Amino acid sequence: MKRLLPLAALIALSSAGPAQAGLFDDAEARQQIMQMRQDLESRLETTSRGQLELSNQNEQLRAEVARLRGQIELLVNEVDTLKQRQRDFYVDLDNRLRQIEAAPTAGQSAADPAAESAEYEAALNLLKDGKHREALGAFDAFLVKYPAGNFAAGAHFWAGNAALQAKDVAAATKHFNTVLTSWPNDNVAPDAMLGLANSQQAMGEAPAARRTLQTLTERYPQSNAAQVAKQRLGAR
Repeated sequence: MKRLLPLAALIALSSAGPAQAGLFDDAEARQQIMQMRQDLESRLETTSRGQLELSNQNEQLRAEVARLRGQIELLVNEVDTLKQRQRDFYVDLDNRLRQIEAAPTAGQSAADPAAESAEYEAALNLLKDGKHREALGAFDAFLVKYPAGNFAAGAHFWAGNAALQAKDVAAATKHFNTVLTSWPNDNVAPDAMLGLANSQQAMGEAPAARRTLQTLTERYPQSNAAQVAKQRLGAR
């Protein structure tokens, strides 16, 4: 009987070994499953965060696209308005030429109307060809020769535009101010005031430019230049 006890104990131990090993295997498997679950949850959280950031970026891009579209529409309107102003100006120019041919003014009594018209047109052609510095010189020479002619207001206005394109902001300011001081009721006066605002903006005088635009809308409310001024004021 004493010899059977150790044998029974040995059998018990040998039969318990695999069971304990199974328990250990199950615990390790559960630990691996928990680790996999944590990894999956971490990945899901990272993915959700990335999707949220992507959504925010998309919203920012949509807002930027909308802003750019607004700016493009504003620029298109300004270009259309400028084209209309140019057409109006040349119609007015044609009317002035007819007046000169019919009855020259007292200030032109000693001048040749045809020569004056030709020199003015030549300066305009330089400007239209993009020769801004040459056009400015031609208009300045024209104004010295015909300071009181029928084209004087227009010559100062276009000289201001040529100077602005040539980066001579001081000369542009002088010519635009001359139009507003000497010919405030001329057809080019509203555009000259808009040109003055552009000159002030180019010199970094944003508050002064804004005041000029506001004055333009008040002094010449029905002009095309005033509509451009309103758009710029509203866009700021």
